Amino acid sequence: MQRPWQMREANARFGELLQKSLAEGPQVVTDRGVEAAVVVPIKQWRRMERPKRRNIKEWLLAPEAPTETLVPPRERWDCA
Repeated sequence: MQRPWQMREANARFGELLQKSLAEGPQVVTDRGVEAAVVVPIKQWRRMERPKRRNIKEWLLAPEAPTETLVPPRERWDCA
């Protein structure tokens, strides 16, 4: 695991922190020894930010599911 950046160090060397996140992945920043933030490359952030798609089961069981259109209406046949 990579060594976390102390906030003062991250502030003073932000350019290096940014380049390191691009080259090596997410970088953790600490504030008084407590993890406070993570610097991640924008492509990785966009993937994490993207909403997850529902699978068919979740879609059908959702309260707003349009279930009235799932079964077509039946026609009546008169057999005389």
